[in-house]
Amino acid sequence: MIENLPGYISIIFILTTFLTVGFLFYAIRQKTSNTLAAKILLVIVPLWILLQATLAFRGFYLETDAFPPRIFAFAVFPALLSIILLFIFTRRDFVNQFSLKILTLLSVIRIPVELVLLWLFQHNQVPQIMTFEGRNPDILSGISALLVYWLAFRGGKVNRTILLIWNIFAFSLLVNIVINAALSVPSPVQQFAFEQPNRAVLYFPFIWLPSVVVPIVIFSHLVAFWQLLKSDSKPLSDFVV
Repeated sequence: MIENLPGYISIIFILTTFLTVGFLFYAIRQKTSNTLAAKILLVIVPLWILLQATLAFRGFYLETDAFPPRIFAFAVFPALLSIILLFIFTRRDFVNQFSLKILTLLSVIRIPVELVLLWLFQHNQVPQIMTFEGRNPDILSGISALLVYWLAFRGGKVNRTILLIWNIFAFSLLVNIVINAALSVPSPVQQFAFEQPNRAVLYFPFIWLPSVVVPIVIFSHLVAFWQLLKSDSKPLSDFVV
């Protein structure tokens, strides 16, 4: 863990991570709990969280000269590969069954994430460009998620246009912070923030940001895009429970 970092920052981030996973598990149990993909994820995700915590505790990611960077090879890439495999093999019985309501609300977790990033910047653990004081306005996605939830699902109907525009907006902000964060990590590919790099993600519990929280949020947007744009999908009212 990071020395001299106030405990409340780690505690809030741990709770945020568990809340993010909770949203995912709740969405899975709503309509897809009997599928093979759901059963696998309900086992694999907790094991993945434990594995990442163990590697970070042992200082595995502190070796920053490796190429490819360890955090990309052993934390980010496996998570993104899992998302790709879900879309390749489980589109019909798993991806296509998620509740858009839950996936929209999931983005509320971006509010505490952005607060944690601000506190980490103030304690010299991430660069300013990763905060809403710098190049990262992603907190707007979390705040707007509540408004979009109210506007898009009023009266038992689904406003496809609002959902699509918001998902494009929120996903764009996510891509922006992911790029800035990835290129600020101490590694052979670092491009930004050499004076105050993105060190926090190399430690527990913040390793969960690139390995757990961000992949789940990415997954939520990709599922929404799939359901909103797939011309032969069922009526959207089937996905808003």
